[in-house]
Amino acid sequence: MRYPKLRELREAVKSLFSKPYTTRFPAVPHQPVDGFRGRPKYFEEYCVGCGACAEVCIGSAITVTDPSEEERAEKKGPLFRKLEIHYDMCAFCGNCEAHCITEKGVQLTQEYDLAVFDRKLAADQVQKELVLCDLCGGIVGCRDHLQWTAERLGTLAYGNPSLILTTQKPFLKVETGAKGGELRRPDMMKILCPKCRHEIVLKDIWG
Repeated sequence: MRYPKLRELREAVKSLFSKPYTTRFPAVPHQPVDGFRGRPKYFEEYCVGCGACAEVCIGSAITVTDPSEEERAEKKGPLFRKLEIHYDMCAFCGNCEAHCITEKGVQLTQEYDLAVFDRKLAADQVQKELVLCDLCGGIVGCRDHLQWTAERLGTLAYGNPSLILTTQKPFLKVETGAKGGELRRPDMMKILCPKCRHEIVLKDIWG
């Protein structure tokens, strides 16, 4: 029988009174360090629904779903755009956070334990109210996005009727009128998509 070396015996006695090198996970949740890239999460108060996060997502983990043309035609109430992050496809690269136009709409968190039994639960979403064109019913953008743009432009926003009507709606009732038989100059003072506004400008200039 070989006797243990004095060094090994010293290390054994020392380990009895020293702190453990590993954490007690999963009994005690691990607290990541600052800068840890956990799951991205939407923050509704800062997200404007622009969809920039979906454009830069390297794994196509973010989807943007707009109402169908039939739903827009019926327009029984406010319509919403849904932005959803699918964590089963997310690489936690941080592109969505880095390219968010408000810099706070989507942020990486310190949450990393995302194990679920149903993949549909491994997701996070936010919904934003849409603004539709008064003439064709097409999508102009999310209301929060238009208001954010108007705030960034300041007084320059008054050069765009759609921004004026959108920003003033919370303060007074704005009547934009009904669609007439043909495009006319008064139609300029309606909430319009770029295509309809372009047609009205050409009609007004060239007849």
